[in-house]
Amino acid sequence: MSGYDRLSGLDASFLVLERIETPMHIGSLAILEGRAFFDERGRFRLADVRRLVSSRLHLIPRFRKRVMEVPLGLGRPVWVDDARFDVGYHVRLTALPAPGSRAQLLALFERVQAQLLDRSRPLWELWFVEGLEGGQVALFQKTHHALVDGISGVDVATVLFDFSPEPTVPDAPEWEPTPAPSPQQLLVDTVVEEVGQVTHLGRMVADAVQVPQRALAQLGQLGRSMATLAEGRLLAPRLSINRPVGRHRRFLGVQVPLDDVKAVRGVYGGTINDVVLAGVAGGLARLLDARGELRPDLRVKVMCPVSVRADQEHLALGNRVSALVVPLAVGATDPVSRLASVRAATEDLKERHQAVAADTLIGLTQYAAPTLLGLAARAAHHQVFFNLISTNVPGPQVPLYCMGAQMVEAYPMVPLSRNLGLGIAILSYCGNLHIGLLADRDAFPDLDVLATGIAEAFTEMRDHAEAHGIDEPAPDADAATTDAAAATIDLVVEVDVEVDTAP
Repeated sequence: MSGYDRLSGLDASFLVLERIETPMHIGSLAILEGRAFFDERGRFRLADVRRLVSSRLHLIPRFRKRVMEVPLGLGRPVWVDDARFDVGYHVRLTALPAPGSRAQLLALFERVQAQLLDRSRPLWELWFVEGLEGGQVALFQKTHHALVDGISGVDVATVLFDFSPEPTVPDAPEWEPTPAPSPQQLLVDTVVEEVGQVTHLGRMVADAVQVPQRALAQLGQLGRSMATLAEGRLLAPRLSINRPVGRHRRFLGVQVPLDDVKAVRGVYGGTINDVVLAGVAGGLARLLDARGELRPDLRVKVMCPVSVRADQEHLALGNRVSALVVPLAVGATDPVSRLASVRAATEDLKERHQAVAADTLIGLTQYAAPTLLGLAARAAHHQVFFNLISTNVPGPQVPLYCMGAQMVEAYPMVPLSRNLGLGIAILSYCGNLHIGLLADRDAFPDLDVLATGIAEAFTEMRDHAEAHGIDEPAPDADAATTDAAAATIDLVVEVDVEVDTAP
């Protein structure tokens, strides 16, 4: 087993889910100050950028690994060193015709993100874009979901960026790829491992039988937690945002000041995450109303990934997530009612440990046969239990720098699934909540309505809070970090009044 490590069941499922219409990589669009990227002749310092990235890859070794399939599909794939690794393939430079507008930048980002990553190579790419108006530089990031989840994605970003304007290029150790196993050896190792997992599962059952009272208590708690996944209206309402997606995408970014979110929480209570979800609900209400689908009793069901990554797993790649499914009362007539509904729902789900139940179900994929895992992953493409995904990742609240250039904006992106035509990703950075909206292009010609609606919803909540006499935001202990150990969702927001729209 030396020389490679096996994908978890959850990580492998993202490979099975992937189709040409549904790339399964996460990504981001960052805007950086441009001057530091150019030499005295005005040429982009691409070689220096590649040297910087290369000097830090030993901190994230899986970024030099590729996927190797098990013969006959008899087990989950493994990560092996890519003997032909070339940083020049992964760190790229492109340009807009200067001065490139924000609309042109978004159109380029949409085209780049619609393309699949090459599975014969490590599953990540960095695209630098020059030619932007104002002399700025953009950075597109693509990393397969099998490689990272949102939290570990931020860990990777902090490795590739600096916390000061002075860039550091450490003396990286010499890298020698470990030879990949032969297909025959990998097949033998896989069979042995699968037998071992069955034995381990048998021991778990035997232990439960030997201590029946403890096992029954644990099963009872798990049963109550899992019941939250199926209570109320089991199926999500069928809406226009849930038709099968095509190959083309639209992307928009929204910014919201974090202080506005704290002010709302200071008046109405709850968590930062509750306020964020209420803002998302307000934007969805405006979109659905414009489409003639809004009704007073409508509740849109949103799946919120929850990090269960422990502190000691910092920089450990792969997915360590569970989920909460939260109903959003988009049909509520005012923002205070929407927020109260979100707050009540999340408090109830957390008390009954829905995320723990979901994590348990996800954990069972470790014991699933590859054929069953593939069937389950494909079924997820057609799930009818939630309408969209909204994920939040708390980022650093201090500036980040690349090559001495400060990052001024950073919009995250989550992939779409077969019948989920909208994904909302949120990253808090430097006192702002950056909200990235990715949508199927054909299903969302009106994505700007949602973007404007989200910005207006946060403004509306802030205005209500100010009317109740709050002048300063309440102290916030969870603005920059997430309580991963408690498995709660702690969305951190930043919204800007101006919303850029693609043509």
